[in-house]
Amino acid sequence: MANTYTQIYIHVVFSVKRRQNLIRKEFKEELHKYIAGIIRNKDQKLIAINSVSDHIHVFMGLKPNVCLSDLVREIKTSRFVNEKRWVKGRFNWQEGFGAFSYGHSQMNVVVKYIQNQERHHSKKTFQDEYIELLKKFNVDFDIKYAFD
Repeated sequence: MANTYTQIYIHVVFSVKRRQNLIRKEFKEELHKYIAGIIRNKDQKLIAINSVSDHIHVFMGLKPNVCLSDLVREIKTSRFVNEKRWVKGRFNWQEGFGAFSYGHSQMNVVVKYIQNQERHHSKKTFQDEYIELLKKFNVDFDIKYAFD
């Protein structure tokens, strides 16, 4: 898109289906590299990525040539994890996702937050964290549909 200039920062959060603890530490780096490759191949900019056993955070610079829902759908294809046979049975991500926008001045705070997920979740569950994010951004939601 000639003469189109944007700076859009998006923090995407989604969990393993039913918040199962299926993201094992020994596979995290390879999973993160796989997701980073999808983002790069779509000409987007990965800023930070981290996961704990039941969910993942991705912070990226999003260009307007990509639909966020399409990009997240591609990131969430479970084929990669299932082909690696990292889990017994079938691995799936939750149906939906959360996406939150930040300004340039907030980047460092978001990156530190994502990098410190292990410490953060020693005190707070994914559900508590997710509800807190939804409320912080004034997202209208129904708790009975927030998790699958």
